[in-house]
Amino acid sequence: MKIVAIANQKGGVGKTTTAVNLGSALAELGHRILLIDLDPQANATSSFGLQGVEETSLYEPLIGGASVTEKIFPTRRDHLFIIPADLDLAGVEVEIARMPNHLTRLAETLKPLQSDETFDFVLLDCPPSLGILMTNALAAADELLTPIQCEYFALEGLVKIVRLVEQVRDSGANKRLELAGIVMTMFDGRTNLSEQVVAEVREHFGERVYETVIPRSVRLSEAPSFGKSILEYAPNGAAANAYRALAREFMQRHAPPATLPDSSHTPASENLET
Repeated sequence: MKIVAIANQKGGVGKTTTAVNLGSALAELGHRILLIDLDPQANATSSFGLQGVEETSLYEPLIGGASVTEKIFPTRRDHLFIIPADLDLAGVEVEIARMPNHLTRLAETLKPLQSDETFDFVLLDCPPSLGILMTNALAAADELLTPIQCEYFALEGLVKIVRLVEQVRDSGANKRLELAGIVMTMFDGRTNLSEQVVAEVREHFGERVYETVIPRSVRLSEAPSFGKSILEYAPNGAAANAYRALAREFMQRHAPPATLPDSSHTPASENLET
């Protein structure tokens, strides 16, 4: 089992959208996926129509009041499960801060999942902040996947993320953490800016940037309001196909060298949906 933190300290970059739809696309490929919503705003939770359910989050497991396995819920999609978020998570940062193991509390909470190997991947949808929950996610993760919006300040945000990863490693909380992937989101092929930003990020971060880019899409924005992933809401659209391509590329990166599948990606020029 591999734990992947999907995080960016900046909001509005497609972080939750990527967590929900990458998880859905990986499940569609037959992989066993657990999505953990660590954001008290619970946007990933509402994307599956599970909002308003109380006492379902990691709050109790994080403070030692329950097992993480008690909080796992199935979704409508085969192979895809979720631990929802609720408002209790907003207060858990204060509780964790008082604990001697405040940096590694989440890692210890997730240990039962590692022992039984029920899931292939655990995706952590992190809050858009640099608080205790995000720090705990980075301390628990094997790697970091960062969505970056195709806009002017993209590189500035990435520099901050790289520094944060270095701080977590240097603190001793998680020496294995690495920025393993960068996903460019909200790509608009009608503008030169999107192309320029993608090119600049690739120049600085090389192979860590996924070939697949995620298009700016009205349907992608609409899907959560219907409690659906884009694969359910508009399964044949450009955005759904982009997340399927991202899932294939993700698995290619995580496959043993001897079993690498054929390369498959969605070129930036093909990723446009209105």
